[in-house]
Amino acid sequence: MRGNDRPTTTLREVPSEERPRERLLAHGAGVLSDCELIAIFLRTGHRGCSVVDLARDLLYDEGRGLGGLPALALLVEHDLPSLRRKGLGDAKAATVLAAVELARRLAKAQLPERRPLGNVAAVARYLNLRYARLDQEAMGAIYVDVRGRIISEREHFVGGLDRASVEPRAVLKEALRLGATAVVIFHNHPSGDPEPSPEDIAFTRRLSRAAAAVGIDLVDHLVLAGGRRWVSLRERRLL
Repeated sequence: MRGNDRPTTTLREVPSEERPRERLLAHGAGVLSDCELIAIFLRTGHRGCSVVDLARDLLYDEGRGLGGLPALALLVEHDLPSLRRKGLGDAKAATVLAAVELARRLAKAQLPERRPLGNVAAVARYLNLRYARLDQEAMGAIYVDVRGRIISEREHFVGGLDRASVEPRAVLKEALRLGATAVVIFHNHPSGDPEPSPEDIAFTRRLSRAAAAVGIDLVDHLVLAGGRRWVSLRERRLL
């Protein structure tokens, strides 16, 4: 070994029945933990840190007290610098960023136009992937036809959004133009806290009343905070 080489811990050093790749091939990807899936992408660890430990570290944000995929979603928002601070070189960091971006694109492909809206949880997961990296507030809407199929998704506002100053007419004007009979609105909280503010609730109720007046159903208002964190105002009975 050359003096500047660092010993690494590879998946080959883990007993075969415990290796994530072998477990995937034998039992399917669904049985693997998030940590094991990431370990497959990383392939090797580094000095004093096994590949599984390195993967586990990516899934924990000590500063925010977050664990799991929400922690990873926040980590990759800042791209290479944050991943380097976790001990990843450029090759590993690029692999992780590519995997996350592919997941976002797959999620987007699952919500094409003229497909049934489906359940709100699936919509929230898709939107969270879309907006996880945005460091400013954005608001948009998904428009649905009389058969419950998605007509279109539109982003209406980005940056410096004051809910109290937003008029419902932009959302409703687009709904009428598209011939939509229902709409799901959404916005993100870059802070990572999905709890709706009083302004969020007031705007939602104002939009719901205006929508009902023109025969449009406000299905839900989703507040997104990245990862698996989101709040449905309808489920909270705030709509």
